[in-house]
Amino acid sequence: MRVALFLTCVNDTLYPDTGRAVVKLLTRLGVEVDFPAAQTCCGQPHYNTGYRHEAEPLARHYSDVFGPGVASGDYDAIITPSGSCAAMVRELYPRMGERARAEGRGDRLATALAPVIPKTYELTVFLVDVLGVTDVGAFYPHTVTYHPTCHGLRSLGLGDRPTRLLAAVKGLELRELPGAQECCGFGGTFAVKNSDVSAAMGADKVRNAAATGAEVLCAADNSCLMHIGGTMSRLQVGMRPVHIAEILASTEEEPLV
Repeated sequence: MRVALFLTCVNDTLYPDTGRAVVKLLTRLGVEVDFPAAQTCCGQPHYNTGYRHEAEPLARHYSDVFGPGVASGDYDAIITPSGSCAAMVRELYPRMGERARAEGRGDRLATALAPVIPKTYELTVFLVDVLGVTDVGAFYPHTVTYHPTCHGLRSLGLGDRPTRLLAAVKGLELRELPGAQECCGFGGTFAVKNSDVSAAMGADKVRNAAATGAEVLCAADNSCLMHIGGTMSRLQVGMRPVHIAEILASTEEEPLV
């Protein structure tokens, strides 16, 4: 199987180790991973802030980079370690096409986006539903609590896929997070426009995480982990935010410290 890695803006800019972890993990599972260098933003920040038309060229570019007929050949799947960006493609790209049609601009946008929508997978969905694995051969001797981010929980319906993957990791002790389904307060530009509310929600999330006594708080979105990690630093909580891909990529031979 040959897949493309859609790393996303946040990971490319701030968390490149997550992308390396995805490549390491998938390669270990026998998947050939390509990284199309022409990839850019999927348009989520623009769309969520109300600039729907401005997001359309980015969506078209996503299709140009990852869709059929690309120079490097067709991909079996497009994998992203971001629930929010996966939700943008799978949930909001169809809406963009429908709105363009309703505005009398024809089917060109919907037609351009159609090939990439069903091929785009959030990492844990790809592992469990497509590859059919929960034990990926990982080793991570730490106590961990898992935060289900809003897009993963509500838009993608990840359910127990991430926790099933974590539960199969050798040496890992998984602890339940109180109030797990509550938002961490990030929400992209929400954290900027409503900073006081965002900070209060983040503090609640961190206090609940600290109550578990876990060493690590894990999630499938580095954007949320960035917000939570900043709050942990301000509150001086002795925990680390770690993306699930980095945990799953860790092995006894190459442990993640």
